[in-house]
Amino acid sequence: MNLFPAVDIKNGQCVRLAQGIEDQATVFSDDPVAMARQWADMGAKWLHVIDLDGAFSGAPRNMELIRRLCAAVNIPVQLGGGIRSLDVAGKYLEAGIKRLIIGTVALEDPALFQELCSTYPGQIGVSLDARDGQLKTKGWVADSGKTVAEVVPDLEAAGAAFFIYTDISRDGMQTGVNIPALQTLLDLTARPVLIAGGISTLADIQAVFPLRTHGLAGIITGRAIYAGSLDLRAALDWLAAQN
Repeated sequence: MNLFPAVDIKNGQCVRLAQGIEDQATVFSDDPVAMARQWADMGAKWLHVIDLDGAFSGAPRNMELIRRLCAAVNIPVQLGGGIRSLDVAGKYLEAGIKRLIIGTVALEDPALFQELCSTYPGQIGVSLDARDGQLKTKGWVADSGKTVAEVVPDLEAAGAAFFIYTDISRDGMQTGVNIPALQTLLDLTARPVLIAGGISTLADIQAVFPLRTHGLAGIITGRAIYAGSLDLRAALDWLAAQN
């Protein structure tokens, strides 16, 4: 199981949102590249990067910054936010991104999503972002009218390589993981699943760790490692000791 430090980019800064609300951003650094390097130097094996400007606008806004970020670290980077065309996907992969996270397109344009998966096999994952069981799109501001159980079979059939599940109500709130919702997704799919939203302490990681035998492949953490309630190096050491 991997632990993914999150680097969320908005207006060229490294921020964290509370429950995905655009105007509730806390700035943690003016230099996302330096933050990425810091987490890599601490021993992270992956980075999770979100272009929040892209997520809200529907088009990439930080391509050059993300290119510099990829060049500055020697670990793979996964990225989401505003990837709504084959052209944009290709440019991000050329910039050094290892795999892409698709949200809106996966739920609203099945034909394009399938084309992305067939063009870049094994590199396209889906972000399943839910509030009260309902999936959201367009930077978490639009209601898709769908549930996780309704969409997972078709997304798998289209070629989704992995899933990321976020309980929006817990994202950035450091209130623990919604384990029942996570378990429901794990029961639905054989694809690797990553969890985001709610991780605040090592105890939260320890609580979900047993689910690795059910397909939980990674944990994404953001505010907790920036605010200090979770020591990234200690968490990575604990995970390593379980192997």
